[in-house]
Amino acid sequence: MKTKLFITLFITGLILSSCKKALDLNPLDQISTATFWKSKGDFDKALTAVYASMQSAEFTSELPARDNLTDNSYGQFNTGNMNDVDQGNLNTSTQGYELSFYNDSYSGIARINIFLQQLTAYNGADVTDAIRKQYQGEAQFIRAFYYFQLYMTYGDVPLVLEPLSLETQKQPNVAAAKILAQIESDLDFSIANLSTNPYFSNGGHAAASSAQAFKARVLLYAAFGTTGTPDLTILAQVRDLCKPLMTQYTLSKNFEDVFRDATQKNNTEIIFSINFLAPNNTNSLDLYYGDWDMAAPLQNFVDSFECTDGLPYGVSPLTNTSAPFTNRDPRLAKTVYVDFVDFGNGLVHHPSNPRPMGYGVIKFLEPSNIPYGFSTLSQQDVVVLRLSEVLLMYAEAENEISGPDATVYQAMTTLRARVNMPPFPAGLTQGEMRDRIRHERRIELAFEGGLRYYDIVRWHAGDQILNNVKDSLLPYHFEDKFYKWPLPQTEIDKSGGVLIQNPDYK
Repeated sequence: MKTKLFITLFITGLILSSCKKALDLNPLDQISTATFWKSKGDFDKALTAVYASMQSAEFTSELPARDNLTDNSYGQFNTGNMNDVDQGNLNTSTQGYELSFYNDSYSGIARINIFLQQLTAYNGADVTDAIRKQYQGEAQFIRAFYYFQLYMTYGDVPLVLEPLSLETQKQPNVAAAKILAQIESDLDFSIANLSTNPYFSNGGHAAASSAQAFKARVLLYAAFGTTGTPDLTILAQVRDLCKPLMTQYTLSKNFEDVFRDATQKNNTEIIFSINFLAPNNTNSLDLYYGDWDMAAPLQNFVDSFECTDGLPYGVSPLTNTSAPFTNRDPRLAKTVYVDFVDFGNGLVHHPSNPRPMGYGVIKFLEPSNIPYGFSTLSQQDVVVLRLSEVLLMYAEAENEISGPDATVYQAMTTLRARVNMPPFPAGLTQGEMRDRIRHERRIELAFEGGLRYYDIVRWHAGDQILNNVKDSLLPYHFEDKFYKWPLPQTEIDKSGGVLIQNPDYK
């Protein structure tokens, strides 16, 4: 059985509040603040609950479906009301992900703030200064994760760094720049105080390298501001954060091993993942994508995979329209299935739901869990950060700063060699290399972390990419104001006017 950070959901709700009855302030059937926070073991349990908050569906099982917001896939179930967003029906009352990103991020932040407050107040000898800093660094890494979701989705949001009371619960927005500064501050503390063992994260805990990689991601997205034109000074920080990670980690031998349960433990490519452990703590990846086809790849996405000679499908002489998956970038068959799941050796599953585009996502499925259904106990981890993304971030940043130098070529050659794809041709211009790297991000990181949508946002390419999607079952409509989403109207109403709506949605 794999050794993992076991998420005790029983603890999750209990540490957040205590039930105070009129005649029994410390009920024997519940944990209260008066009886908790008394030992290092209590903080271990509480930190487990902090990690547990990351298991919300939109940050784990539903992550691949976030590509339904892009040119990669169609969502037949309108998960998170993404179909409404695709069609331009994004407003203050859209609900779905518009609300859940906000609420679940702040729920996680509240849990972290309680943990940090109690950690600061605790003076037991069993929590040394080194342990305290380790715990704090892990909690602040996760807080940065949540604030990044808020920063990218809404921009100006409340900055909450301590537990709220009835008197302080109505918090105003602060400028997005302040949110970004807090994310950087939290991650800098984590980098300075977390374990320097890069594979410490294999146990489900963040390491210093996890915070370093995440800071690189944050700054890569921040560098493009609101115009899509990158700030080279910020990109220099991205490049420098990536350099040491490229020597600390190595690519997994097989692309698919990063996502399969049996090959995730001690995987040399994974920098941070959200862990699961059956039978009590499972996700729905196999059900959602192997049986329900929750994210149906679009034809334009399938066609974007090159042939094995490195030339585009349809241009390459290796193009075979009667057998379109032959002579293709191997990542295509490791990302997409046609009509039904087939891993070979009799491991076949026919989805119970329609395949509206004729395709499904195979990337995150576990072969040993076939047949997929409601009772499937999926325990494959959800990978948040991996070396492939670091190589892509380094290449993009360095190309913008210095053009397509030898290190840019080397990073891309390393990434493509893993799947036996040829290096990029010599002599590319900076613009040509930019296009190649952006294309490589789409292929390598498809259906991971909502990164495709965030890329479109930071490149300011919504009109160019999304308004040209013609092969979905939905008509796409993107407007410039959608680069930032409206704050949920329910939160505006609850604040009594303290929380101010994003200007484009007033």
